[in-house]
Amino acid sequence: MRQLTNKEYNEKVKKTGRKTKTVKNCIMAFLVGGAICTLGEILATLYENAGLIKEEIATAVPVTLIALAAVATGLKIYDKLAARAGAGTLVPITGFANAVVSPAIEFKTEGHIMGIGAKMFSIVGPVLVFGITASFLYGLVLWIFRLT
Repeated sequence: MRQLTNKEYNEKVKKTGRKTKTVKNCIMAFLVGGAICTLGEILATLYENAGLIKEEIATAVPVTLIALAAVATGLKIYDKLAARAGAGTLVPITGFANAVVSPAIEFKTEGHIMGIGAKMFSIVGPVLVFGITASFLYGLVLWIFRLT
């Protein structure tokens, strides 16, 4: 079997590869991401009307969005939405919830510890490690230079 040159390979990919609909994908990501953020604003207004103070609203809205995304992931609704909306579902906090719940569901047959427990943080683990490390270093710099 002869090896393809780069030019031959690129031509073959162009012939057989699917064309991406970049403009449509960008519009869908914008609309769905915007809808998720709009839902967050609606929740904030509802919580404000229910009598919550600003600090409580700042906690209640993300918790509600995370819970809704986790339930939608469990019901396989979030994955169908993500297939159409692409990055529109990844950027908001709901994408983080989906990234935690999806592996947990996929590997539940391997047990609670090695399946759900270990796989749940396979994707978000690095995000947590770097986020915690960065916040520690930031706090350390503030403390050293007495900026707080």
